[in-house]
Amino acid sequence: MRRLREDLWLLELGWHEPFGSNAFLIDDAIDPETGERTAGDLTLVDTGYRWNRRSLASEIAAAGYEADEIDRILLTHYDLDHTGGLHSISIDCPVYLGATEIKLAEGDHQPPLAHHKGLFHRAARTLFPLPESIDLHSVTDEQWIGRFEAFATPGHNPGHMVYVHESGVAFLGDLVWETDGELTTPFWGDSYDMRQVRESVKSLAQRCPPFEIACMGHGSPFTENGFDHLQRLADQL
Repeated sequence: MRRLREDLWLLELGWHEPFGSNAFLIDDAIDPETGERTAGDLTLVDTGYRWNRRSLASEIAAAGYEADEIDRILLTHYDLDHTGGLHSISIDCPVYLGATEIKLAEGDHQPPLAHHKGLFHRAARTLFPLPESIDLHSVTDEQWIGRFEAFATPGHNPGHMVYVHESGVAFLGDLVWETDGELTTPFWGDSYDMRQVRESVKSLAQRCPPFEIACMGHGSPFTENGFDHLQRLADQL
């Protein structure tokens, strides 16, 4: 666990790359500048694998919380390194996932059999389905969930979502990865449509409000000038 700001924690769950995976906790009840407590919600963004190098429960505890204190879970997309951890903790809160990702996970969206990731998802949703007991809610583009605005960013997955917190934190999922101190697009072999990934990066840089902190599913977060890194990548693309 690494504290990125008074109200924000990186939960370092994954194994070594390419199997690394990040999750994040953000507590609206903490003033990000003073650390003073007010009213607010505790949100978990992504959950890592079902079995991680460090358990999700232990990382949440290291941040000073218990899983049953979480008020909502935001999932950027349906991949096992982002949703698998739902099986590893006991939760009683709403879980949010892009509408197309829910269809993908539940079998209502049929990815092409000839596509490497489509074939993988057809197998994954059979072998590793989402827990039946979760209170699952669909997310659409520019929807507000508490103090988060969701942005549809398809390409890596058809229903990938980015969540931007109004305090200046962007949870970018696998829209981009951090590599050697810069943002890059994800590996083509782990994505559905690289052209769409590039268009989503450029679109997000135009549509979303500026943010200071950039939190990615893979690599190290940027705790300052996060939007500048996104804009630089968008300009290159």
